[in-house]
Amino acid sequence: MTQPQHTPPFQVQIVPVTPFQQNCSIVRAPSGAAAVVDPGGEPDRIMQAAAAMDARIEKIWLTHGHLDHAGAAEEIRRRTGAPIEGPHKEDVFWLQQIRESWKRFNIDDGEDCSPDRFLDDGDVVEIGGVEFDVVFTPGHTPGHVVFHHKGTRFAFVGDVIFAGSIGRTDFPRGDHATLIASITEKLWPLGDDVQFVPGHGPASTFGRERKTNAFVADSITGYKGAAVTEPDVAAQKTTKRYQ
Repeated sequence: MTQPQHTPPFQVQIVPVTPFQQNCSIVRAPSGAAAVVDPGGEPDRIMQAAAAMDARIEKIWLTHGHLDHAGAAEEIRRRTGAPIEGPHKEDVFWLQQIRESWKRFNIDDGEDCSPDRFLDDGDVVEIGGVEFDVVFTPGHTPGHVVFHHKGTRFAFVGDVIFAGSIGRTDFPRGDHATLIASITEKLWPLGDDVQFVPGHGPASTFGRERKTNAFVADSITGYKGAAVTEPDVAAQKTTKRYQ
């Protein structure tokens, strides 16, 4: 008997952009409607990647306001008409200095950004009927948010946490204690099996980081949640790096 074929709720294509190799992600719903998460630069490359996966960019989602995550948002909006959603309004000051921030690296690129919608904890963003919950996670920046899809146990975490590391807190209005609280109080409760795409580097899972991360492993933070249950497996096939 032939088993029914289930259409995946979304596809993800990772497009490394900018000299910082920031993980811009294209989220494509089965309808072909797509959101771009953190288009930090190289808009031509992002548009080409979307075309290659037959995706119509209809939303732009920002985790935070740093230059390498939001620098191409305005250009993508001009080309597609897609509204910019996120981050939290506390990151406005970062969004208003993107071009000046790039100049400090002797790069004349990127544009200051004015979102169509700021986000807060508990909000929902949607593309083609696919919904992601918004989790407010300050610390790296004061207005950082994370996008979490409950059904697939999947999240885009920006620069809150990485495989083996965490976000910097030495930038203006960064705060180490706040970042650790965001990770242990807002992300860990989502589940050990949640796979995440960080702003830089390879994907991982919350369970793996609870066991091995040199900054936020349970043995370091004293986190008292349930014992880690997520098996230490390779990253699932949900993501694909676009070269």
